[in-house]
Amino acid sequence: MSGMGDAVRADRAAPRGVAGSVAFSSGTGRGVLLATVLASGMAMLDGTVVNVALPHIGADLHAELSGLQWTITGYTLTLAALILLGGSLGDRYGRRRIFVIGTVWFAAASALCGLAPSIEVLIGARLLQGVGGALLTPGSLALIQATFRKDDRARAIGAWSGLGGVATAIGPLVGGWLVDAASWRFVFYLNLPLAAVAVAVTLRYVPESRDPGDTGRFDVLGAVLCALGLAGLTYALVQPTDAAGRPVGLIAGVLGVAALVVFLLRQRRVANPMMPLDLFRSRTFSTINAVTFAVYAGLSGLMFFVVLQLQTVSGYSAFAAGVSLLPFTLIMLALSATSGRVAQRIGPRTQLIVGPALTAVGMLLTLRIGPHAHYLTDVLPAIVVVGLGMTVVVAPLTATVLAAADERHAGIASGVNNAVARAAGLLAVAALPLAAGLSGAAYREPAAFDHGFRIAMLICAALLVAGTVLSVALLRPTRRLPAERASASRVTCPVTGPPVEPDRSHGGA
Repeated sequence: MSGMGDAVRADRAAPRGVAGSVAFSSGTGRGVLLATVLASGMAMLDGTVVNVALPHIGADLHAELSGLQWTITGYTLTLAALILLGGSLGDRYGRRRIFVIGTVWFAAASALCGLAPSIEVLIGARLLQGVGGALLTPGSLALIQATFRKDDRARAIGAWSGLGGVATAIGPLVGGWLVDAASWRFVFYLNLPLAAVAVAVTLRYVPESRDPGDTGRFDVLGAVLCALGLAGLTYALVQPTDAAGRPVGLIAGVLGVAALVVFLLRQRRVANPMMPLDLFRSRTFSTINAVTFAVYAGLSGLMFFVVLQLQTVSGYSAFAAGVSLLPFTLIMLALSATSGRVAQRIGPRTQLIVGPALTAVGMLLTLRIGPHAHYLTDVLPAIVVVGLGMTVVVAPLTATVLAAADERHAGIASGVNNAVARAAGLLAVAALPLAAGLSGAAYREPAAFDHGFRIAMLICAALLVAGTVLSVALLRPTRRLPAERASASRVTCPVTGPPVEPDRSHGGA
């Protein structure tokens, strides 16, 4: 794999084509598409496949439930806090350069995850993985937007979304097979060859692009405050609640809230904020982000708990648990484009009411998953209904966020929405085990975990119902979405967060 030196010198290479003029059917176009699909698919895989390996990670590293929570939330924490900064770095210093650095960084952190001798080292490596993900995730779509000629961009982004969705779909299958056949460590090692090919193809085919007008200061302090705030809240929720751990958790929570308050105050005053608060003056934008938080908190809780329930309580293997989730991704891949077209024709409000409600029904159906659960009668109905509900809601959710912001803020609005979704997942995975009364080694005890699982799924269903209530109460009926905004609802499978739409003014995310 190319070293960090190659990444830093990426913009000095001489790939074929010029930014903004590459045809979709050309060799360069295929190379750009391959590189971005491989790298972004690699990051998307880690959003789903690691869940399947959690019981084996816990058993091998003698971890408690809090360690498994941090294995998931550590990655999401740095990704959510830094994803907006990652897009800005690409605009300033070169999207190809930052994309390559992020891919190399992600691969190096993946190798460290695979080699981790303890749960503490694994958590640290996952935090580093999130940094790499924050650099490459916004860059993948921004590169497509900046590289392809205007007439081919929609086709290229559609292909990127579809192929990325396929990667998300097969991830749990491949991950489950690797866990059962070899070791959970190979779930992380799988990223190394993918990153190597992505870097090599990027250096050969992807032309450099940047925003020459981007000369403002980066809000690095804002990103740090956001990360500290989320970390403090997460630590407070995951920290043991016994007499020794309670004071430490309380202090961490207070400091986390304080950091987030300072972050918001800074966003009002800094010249180039990472999250412009003016966006939230729009009631639609604020409501959509609240609905996003509710929807993705519930979905993230489901994804965390179901794979543990299937393996700990129902006796499924890691591969079988991964296969069980396949209908969810297939439904979203097959129907998300249709959902976007429906939202464009009838307006988004109906789908933003029906989608969360239908997903909540799916959450309630998961209560049938227990000891010796039969897949066709107990598992499949829940997964299918959740998949249908998410398909109904995600396309108009993404498109409405873009429609609620003016043209020049389209990219930042989408980035904020993506960050809100990931923060929701982070806090859900941290808070739900506490709310369900699960801690320590409960994930290894079928009876204890089964009881906690049912409480967690009821809470997830309540979150989705809250999303429906918000849509009913606060969203105004609209006839239809603008066609160019509805086109954001492409073939996609956003399990961990809505797709990041590049800024149409200069391709940033």
